[in-house]
Amino acid sequence: MSIYEQWLTKAFTKEGRSVDAVWDLYLPAEQKIYEYILEEKVTNISGTVKEIAERFNMTVEYAVAFIDGINEVLPTPYDVNSLEEDTEVNLEIAFDKLYKKMVEYKADHLYNLPQWDNVFTKAERDKLYKEQRNSRTIVKGEKIGRNDPCPCGSGKKYKKCCGANL
Repeated sequence: MSIYEQWLTKAFTKEGRSVDAVWDLYLPAEQKIYEYILEEKVTNISGTVKEIAERFNMTVEYAVAFIDGINEVLPTPYDVNSLEEDTEVNLEIAFDKLYKKMVEYKADHLYNLPQWDNVFTKAERDKLYKEQRNSRTIVKGEKIGRNDPCPCGSGKKYKKCCGANL
């Protein structure tokens, strides 16, 4: 069983529900890493999975969970199932992508950290927040009424032309 699979069996029940006791320990540890990254403007974390776990005073399972959480914003994502203690990882952090991903996942405990002030101004954060929120918005075109002229240009009513078979 891989480290990632070990993490999943601890963090989730067989029915897929979160195990609160595990998350109550993991989330503060994860938040401390992000506080450090933002405070120090760290753009690269590298080393083995075990070294990263030791650097941030956590288990290797937590380190793999952290890598899984940040994986989508990395230029080269990792196959978290294949990560072992001695696997070398290089986490290149792009702050704008990281912020947007936190907004997407509604991790307000992370995208509202005061350490973001060291990275972006309030206006920049507001812009990134808006961009992320709008990227998920579906804008539908204007609906064609049954009695409107058909958009194909035939001159017929929509209901007698392209809308007849709907």
